[in-house]
Amino acid sequence: MAVLADRPFFKMNGAGNAIVVVDLRAERVEIPAGEVRAVAARVPFDQMMVLLPARTPGTDAYVRIFNQDGSESGACGNGTRCIADVLFAETGKDALLFETRAGLLPVTRAEGGLITVDMGPPRLKWDEIPLAEPFADTRAIELQIGPIDAPILHSPAVVNMGNPHAIFWVEDVAAYDLARIGPLLENHPIFPERANISLAQVIDRGHIRLRVWERGTGLTLACGSAACAAVVAAARTRRTGRAATVTLPGGDLHIDWREKDDHVLMTGPVEHEFAGRLNPHWFEAAA
Repeated sequence: MAVLADRPFFKMNGAGNAIVVVDLRAERVEIPAGEVRAVAARVPFDQMMVLLPARTPGTDAYVRIFNQDGSESGACGNGTRCIADVLFAETGKDALLFETRAGLLPVTRAEGGLITVDMGPPRLKWDEIPLAEPFADTRAIELQIGPIDAPILHSPAVVNMGNPHAIFWVEDVAAYDLARIGPLLENHPIFPERANISLAQVIDRGHIRLRVWERGTGLTLACGSAACAAVVAAARTRRTGRAATVTLPGGDLHIDWREKDDHVLMTGPVEHEFAGRLNPHWFEAAA
């Protein structure tokens, strides 16, 4: 039988970012990419958050994060808030610590039913993002799409927030066909691990509007790590301060790039949509 067959799940969202949560903390298992794709075909999601037994003392769970195409992501801030909400209700705790491929993510309750994730410090060097060739300054790299003398987009900032991100500054995020441009840029040779592609419009010193094409998923209503990357990039280029509200199609996230320790804090909402069980018949073709 498939690993995910007949497992209970939660369908949730974080600021519109569609999340499926599967709790496998009772056992150590491997999840085939084909099974992830089979779930995405039936219960569409941006990320699947799989809770596994803790590997490190003091952590509440080890989390694997899957995109629609079965590839793995290092971090998902909106998904992390969703699993935190599930475990807050289960444990009664006000603080949790998750381990992911990208490192440890502390999570705390915030005011008004919101949840804060400490996404850690940004990685800003070209080989940390990573890029295929050296760039001394990652605030703006040489990359463009369109005619060489009149590019559609050019000179993005690049940041790693658990995932590689490229942020293009635009006057109007709605003026571009991101569904067409996104895949070309995601798979550009400059990004050996592919990249999340964002269009960022600075409204004022404390407000950014953002649209995101997510690596392995496509257009999404929200991407927490992209919102973090956008504020880091905006602060580094003096477009905003170190704290800003990021408005995505699915809602607002508040990002604070904390000066005392360089960590990026993301605060936002969580919504439960429904619960169910993963139908064994969905996985027959994936076997």
